[in-house]
Amino acid sequence: MRFILILFAALSLISCQEKTEIEINSVEITPVFIDSLSIRAIQPLDENRVWFAADKGKVGLIDGDTPKLAIIKYDDSLLHFRSIATTKEAVFVLSIANPAVLYKIGFNGTEATNIEEVYTEKGEKVFYDSMKFWNENEGIAIGDPVENCMSIIITRDGGNTWEKLPCENLPKVEKGEAAFAASNSNIAVFGDNAWVATGGRKSRVMHTSNKGKTWEIFNTPIVQGKAMTGIYSIDFSDGNHGIIFGGNWEDKPFNEGNKAVTKNGGKTWKLIANGKEPGYRSSVKFIPETEGQGIVAVGSPGISFSGDGGKNWKELSKEGFFALEFVNDSIAFASGNNRISKLIFRK
Repeated sequence: MRFILILFAALSLISCQEKTEIEINSVEITPVFIDSLSIRAIQPLDENRVWFAADKGKVGLIDGDTPKLAIIKYDDSLLHFRSIATTKEAVFVLSIANPAVLYKIGFNGTEATNIEEVYTEKGEKVFYDSMKFWNENEGIAIGDPVENCMSIIITRDGGNTWEKLPCENLPKVEKGEAAFAASNSNIAVFGDNAWVATGGRKSRVMHTSNKGKTWEIFNTPIVQGKAMTGIYSIDFSDGNHGIIFGGNWEDKPFNEGNKAVTKNGGKTWKLIANGKEPGYRSSVKFIPETEGQGIVAVGSPGISFSGDGGKNWKELSKEGFFALEFVNDSIAFASGNNRISKLIFRK
């Protein structure tokens, strides 16, 4: 019996030790697309192909060295896109401001086959921020409040139709609480869960455990109280472990109350590296296959990396980006002003 207990203790020690710090010492940045655009929404298909949605109505697939582009107009107006999501057979892009128009673009694996308008919403306060899919059939997009709740639309049929959730089914927001359409990353999904990050006068996290049927909302210690303060990005490595990142867009070096983690699915959040670099970042992602230890955050001030779950950070580059999406544990795409780049992280 003593031998068995010792063996279990040894196995537990090994298990703890396996969650070791991740090492990355540099990042290689290679532009793959350059245009006079603000690109805040990207979705990679693999290490050579990435979809994007930008301002000036431009949407496209960068296929290796070949950009396949389209310009989308609503009536005679160019739409501005900051939300994108993909399924196996389609790409979805959603415009900001009034009117909000959501398009489904058919995709056969190589080329776009058709485009159709699947949701439209008009109103002075309409402003959609980001979009994600749980699976091939069910997806979610979120926007700023037009009443006393966040705007949330859901699809259950592969994106063919979308329905807006009524405010009586959602947590009430406070005056001045909204979301930031900075990087298509203020929604995170895992399993049946979705987490929605808010900012502005209040910085909180909304959560659903059943794909949008019921909701709860949790307070966070992230800086809040001004129009441009709050959570800009959220990510989860599993159903329990998550990170939120943001700060004050008007004071980007400010590094207090701008990053926090949760270990209980978002119910409570604890500040990390408080008062330490980095300051404001607009997109944060767990590095795949690193058990929540490897994290990269990007923003206009540069690229930052943590190999220990967010406790300590180092700057990898001063080159600024808005959005980040990983392909695997060493390759990602990032987008910003006038460009999309491939990032290769090296030990």
